[in-house]
Amino acid sequence: MIETWGHASDGTLVKRVTISRHGLTARLLSFGATLQDLRIEGHKPSLVMGYTTLTPYLTNPNYFGSTVGRYANRIKNGRFTLNGEIIQLDQNTQQGHHLHGGRFGSSHRHWQIVEASKHEVLLKDVLPDGHMGYPGNLSVMSRFKIEDDCSLSQTITAHCDAPTLCNYTSHNYFNLDGGGDIRNHRLQVSADHYLPVDDDDIPDGCAACVEGTRFDYKDAKLLNEDGACTHLDHNFCLSQRPKELSQAAVISSDKSKLRCEVWTNQPGLQIFTGGSNPHNDSHSASTGIALEPQGWPDAPNNPEFPTTVLNPGEEYFHETRFRILRQA
Repeated sequence: MIETWGHASDGTLVKRVTISRHGLTARLLSFGATLQDLRIEGHKPSLVMGYTTLTPYLTNPNYFGSTVGRYANRIKNGRFTLNGEIIQLDQNTQQGHHLHGGRFGSSHRHWQIVEASKHEVLLKDVLPDGHMGYPGNLSVMSRFKIEDDCSLSQTITAHCDAPTLCNYTSHNYFNLDGGGDIRNHRLQVSADHYLPVDDDDIPDGCAACVEGTRFDYKDAKLLNEDGACTHLDHNFCLSQRPKELSQAAVISSDKSKLRCEVWTNQPGLQIFTGGSNPHNDSHSASTGIALEPQGWPDAPNNPEFPTTVLNPGEEYFHETRFRILRQA
């Protein structure tokens, strides 16, 4: 079902698409290719954080539900070198770094609805050469589909006409019980290493072993295992390159008896609990956990990280599934 959901500040019509299958219902916006709402039959609250009206999405400083690109996460000083040329990107953080594709990245653009059915929708956007400083025209397609295994999948493909960067993610904040925080949620992450960061959340360039640290989630544990909701805004290293679809993480709630499995082909998983996020909206800190499959942050400035360069003739391919299950 496609409905008119309002008009952006420039007058552009914003549409909302509802897809449903096997008791799972998702509502998606053409603005930002955004997952606005996700519900499973028999559980009243939405499983993801979002707004009930369009206006907050037009700024959306926390990227609730947005499809984020052309580069998810951070690039130090908004600067990198590509084929011997220094590229300067939009510096949209207070510290002067580049975040989530810039202030008018994919999360804040109007996507075209190409096709829609009862259980899937395909959206498209074309980012022009020079947009937010990136070289090359980039054509992006994002397909949301409710699969037979009761998962919401998002497949993103992209092509370019000049060497550029391409690194997308879905910026969904999950809360599986509808409560005021996520401290009673359990987290498991299939990663042996993570990226330590500096005070600006920029990786220091070396992956570190999770064993013996607070970042060891190989076995599921409560987010407040140590008595306080541990703040996370870190990349967990899943692999050295994109791979076959595999399980990356599981978030679960003993209260609702629901769990969400995160399956992806991406080499990294950024996890953000929002513990230090200065919200200026109706959502308080630590009310949701963002699970963001993507390439590693600041990869263009770290040659040993998995590459995020896309060349003409190549296809960027990102696949993620959020599988919702009921626990016994």
